[in-house]
Amino acid sequence: MSDLRRALAARSTLLPGLADPADADTLLRLLRLLYAVGRADLPLGRLLEGHVDALQIIHRYGDATQRARATAAVASGAAFGVWNADLPGEPLRLDGGRLTGGKSFASGAGLLSHALVSVDVEGGRQLLLLDLERTPPAIDRSFWRVAGMQRSETHSVRWDAAKVASDDLIGAPGDYIREPWFSGGALRFAAVQAGGIAALLDHSAEHLAAADRAGDPHQAGRLAALYGLAETATGAIRTAAAGWFAEEAKRLPLVAAARAAVYAAGGPAIELAQQAVGVQSLFADHPLAAAITDLAMYLRQPAPDAQRMIVGAAVAAGTLTPCL
Repeated sequence: MSDLRRALAARSTLLPGLADPADADTLLRLLRLLYAVGRADLPLGRLLEGHVDALQIIHRYGDATQRARATAAVASGAAFGVWNADLPGEPLRLDGGRLTGGKSFASGAGLLSHALVSVDVEGGRQLLLLDLERTPPAIDRSFWRVAGMQRSETHSVRWDAAKVASDDLIGAPGDYIREPWFSGGALRFAAVQAGGIAALLDHSAEHLAAADRAGDPHQAGRLAALYGLAETATGAIRTAAAGWFAEEAKRLPLVAAARAAVYAAGGPAIELAQQAVGVQSLFADHPLAAAITDLAMYLRQPAPDAQRMIVGAAVAAGTLTPCL
C-alpha cells in the first residue's frame, strides 16, 4: 500500500460519517476536515474529496447490502473514488454484463481499491461500483504530464470486456446527476481548494519569518492581503454550509458563490505568495513551489463563468442578498 493510500485511509477515520451530512454542524465538520487536509497536502485533499463523494453516493443510492459492504471496506482501509469523465473516442460501455472503454481524469488510478464509474444506458447515466482488484483497468500513465497535482495519480483507464455483476450497479439511471447533490457536491472540492489558498499564506509567513523579513512593511502588507484572500474563500464556504439546511432555494446559488469566491481568490493569492517569497518560490525543493503549482492546477475546475452566472441570476431574482 502506497504512503498516499495509507494517508487517505487514516483521514477516513476522521470523517464525521460516510453518508450525506444530516445537519449543518456535520456538514461543517466534514468541510473543515477537507479544508485542513487540502491545507496540508492538496493532492491528498483531492483524493479524500473523491473518496467522500463516492461513499456519499453509495449511501444515498445503494441498497442496504451495498452500503454495508462499503462501510466494511472503509474500515479495512479501502480507498474509493469517482471516475466520470469519458475517454475521448472510447466512452465506457456496458454490454451484456461486460465493461468496455475507458475513463479520463481518473484520479487515484493505481491507488484506489474501489471506483464508482458511469456508463450511458437507456434512461441516463448508470453508476457501477468496481472492486479494482476484481475488475482491474489498464492504466495509461502517459496522460498525466502536468506541472501540478502530479501526486493525485490522475490517469486514463481502460477495460476490455471486463465482467461485472448485477450487484455492482448502484442506484438507477440518472441518479448520478440528481440535484442538489450533483452541483452541491462542488462545495467539498471548494473547501479543499480554500485549504490550498491558506497553505500559500502559511508557507509565505514561514519563509518570511525564517528570513527575518516579516517585519518589512511591504511584506506585512502582502501577508495581510493573503490573509484577506484566504478568509474570503473560507467565509464563502462557511456561508454556503450554513445555508444548505436553511433554505432550499439558496443551496446551489450559495455553492456557486463559494466556488466563484475561491476561484477569484486563488489567482491573486498565488501572485502575492510569489511576490513575498521571490525567486525561491520557483525552486523545486521550496514548499511553496508545489503549493503554487498544485493549486493552480486544481483551481481549473470546469465552468467558472457558469458559476458567476448562477450567482448573478440568484441576485437578480432576490434569492441571494448580502447580510451580516
